[in-house]
Amino acid sequence: MLNHLVKFFLIFSFSLPVLTASGGNDPLEKKAAAIHRKIITIDSHNDTPLRMQQEGFDMSAVHDPVKDFSKVDFPRMKAGGLDGAFFAVFVSQGKRNPDAYLKVYQKGVALFDTIDRILHRFPDLAAKAVSPGDVKRIKKEGKRAVFLGIENGYLLGKDLSLISTFYLRGARYITLCHTSNNDICDSSTDSAEFQGLSPFGYEVVKEMNHVGMMIDISHASDQTVKDVLSITKAPVIASHSCAKALCNNPRNLNDTLLRAIARNGGVIQMCILSDYVKTPLPNPARDSARTAVRKKFNNFDGLTADEMKQARREWNEMNRKYPPVLASVSDVVDHIEHIVAVAGIDHVGIGTDFDGGGGVNGCFDVSEMGNITLELVKRGYTEPQIRKIWGGNLLRVMKQVDKIAQQYKQSCRCS
Repeated sequence: MLNHLVKFFLIFSFSLPVLTASGGNDPLEKKAAAIHRKIITIDSHNDTPLRMQQEGFDMSAVHDPVKDFSKVDFPRMKAGGLDGAFFAVFVSQGKRNPDAYLKVYQKGVALFDTIDRILHRFPDLAAKAVSPGDVKRIKKEGKRAVFLGIENGYLLGKDLSLISTFYLRGARYITLCHTSNNDICDSSTDSAEFQGLSPFGYEVVKEMNHVGMMIDISHASDQTVKDVLSITKAPVIASHSCAKALCNNPRNLNDTLLRAIARNGGVIQMCILSDYVKTPLPNPARDSARTAVRKKFNNFDGLTADEMKQARREWNEMNRKYPPVLASVSDVVDHIEHIVAVAGIDHVGIGTDFDGGGGVNGCFDVSEMGNITLELVKRGYTEPQIRKIWGGNLLRVMKQVDKIAQQYKQSCRCS
């Protein structure tokens, strides 16, 4: 994500949809549509739970991404042929003291509760998934599979036992940090504090291996990624990251790290947040307007509920007046092709970052997911290759992470 503000204000632009992979007369469109319906499709990262917490937001209704900025709901997941998604339990970085840890824990639990409540409310539309087998079963039932991931290890405070606690609540990965350093590690968008993992961070990685929680290195600094790869016994994921060779953003991964993650057996889930896909063009008017709104509302910190609503309205109006120029589906697949060339077809996937800033022309919301498949088909990718990209690689990592955890638990019982 760009930062925690984007999660709340959901940057968007007006975009015209292209033909989806739901069908058509063109042979390639028909082929893409057939593949998209047949395979398991998984988005490894979206921030929809933040929307789900908003009063009156209905996950069973179709929302207009231009009118209300929402990118994901259950009907649009079905329309876009998305079988499953990891919904992020996201917490922004705050102070690092006992009082702050308690508050952030409460926020995290509230998000878990919100997701559970929504799934209980719409049992015919979606169901929680915690294993690769679940998503296949849920797809056969005609529902959407909802996996859970924690974004920002800040939610752990300094308590290793919470890894197991959140695993039991359904979380299957933890993004070690967000846009700022925490007690675990250095972020890619902050200054070096620990020169990678902290001593506590090393223990977190080991415990995640033992519990069976996937380690997500998106947002982490290059040195943090290197430190993780030096000690983890299980493959890692980057739940929403792009290739730095194509877009020189600190959030993206250089070729050396792409190869290292491949050697680890992990997977890089290609993000479709436009600023990570393609370096944005200069836009002084937009930059000035964004700065003005942030200044007026104290950088969105410490606002009352009414002030926050007003801030959202003005932020959204700014986006309407000065929409960003978005990257395209073709640009997205350029990144996928680069990762395939550098790391291999077994080490790439898709993590949109919808409702956290994600969206490009041609895949502006979840209803247009088939256009990525269509572009892959146009470039000559086969059904087995597309199956790997759309979820097969991620499910493989899930299985391997669980297998290693089971081996550890078995060794503990035997010793």
